[in-house]
Amino acid sequence: MSRLRLAVVGAGRAGAVHALNASRGVAAADLACVVDSDPTRAAELGARFGVPAHPSLEAALAHEAFDAVIVTTPTETHPMLVEEAAAAGRHALCEKPMALTLAACDRMLAATRAAATVLQIGFVRRYQPEFVEAQRRIAAGDIGTPMLVKSVTRGPGLPPPWAHDLRRSNGMLAEVNSHDFDTVRWLSGSEIVRVYAETANFKGQARGVAADHFYDNAVVTLRLAGGCLGSIDGTCPVDVTYEARAEVIGTDGLLVIGGHRSSALLEIRHRGGGEVPTFASWPERFAGGYREELRSFADAVATGSAPAATGADGRAAVAAVLAANRSWLETRPVAVADEETP
Repeated sequence: MSRLRLAVVGAGRAGAVHALNASRGVAAADLACVVDSDPTRAAELGARFGVPAHPSLEAALAHEAFDAVIVTTPTETHPMLVEEAAAAGRHALCEKPMALTLAACDRMLAATRAAATVLQIGFVRRYQPEFVEAQRRIAAGDIGTPMLVKSVTRGPGLPPPWAHDLRRSNGMLAEVNSHDFDTVRWLSGSEIVRVYAETANFKGQARGVAADHFYDNAVVTLRLAGGCLGSIDGTCPVDVTYEARAEVIGTDGLLVIGGHRSSALLEIRHRGGGEVPTFASWPERFAGGYREELRSFADAVATGSAPAATGADGRAAVAAVLAANRSWLETRPVAVADEETP
């Protein structure tokens, strides 16, 4: 199988992670170029990996030979870039969240279907070994029927300024907790049908966040079609460590994914430290998952098989996020089906 030639679009932290894996982390992939609207950032990342840098995907398509794009830009730009790639016959691995609206998700799905290109969404937990093994055991019936799935994400630092604006990002529930909505849906094997969300803002004002509706804590309860319940809690910034874990309570057992390995009492006061070693960032926590995600993408392109995280999965998470946002803004439970209506 020939190596998959990749253009990484977006030279931020996520772009750097994918560029590293495409350059030397995954044997089936090659980094062809990097793209960023900030020429300085594009040039710096390109120089780091010894590849050309371009200010736009259009310019990269005109000057470089590559098979696929990895989109790591702000969420509002995802549909345009995926559609542009599909029109040029290029496959796409698009970071989460897929888009801001269901209409935009549908345009992305239609564009990639028409072009017969692969669209994979960056739900890295679907590729992280302990999460993959947990899903295998659940599907095999090892813990019986899932009754409750709990997913937790806590990010150490404040998200970028554009993510503070609910209109540009759909808020933390999208930017941070999209992974959790997908994890609950994936591990339960069932669709999310109703959500109730509460949010709170403890640190925004002290850090100069002026955006309306900013929040740094969220708790969501979910009802799934198969009768299972779900729970999501997220904090960003938590200021101490990066944490991503899940619990699945079944009729015949319990699975705990990503728990701490040490004593029942744990105190953490700074990133990467405490009574036991902790993860300082998401690139560290999911280093293996990001490599496997790219390997899976290369395999999907080579074989024409569906990726583990499809565009339909990305759309489902966006629908749940939109319902959760409506829930906390209107202080009521919201049916996810309501978000299907324009």
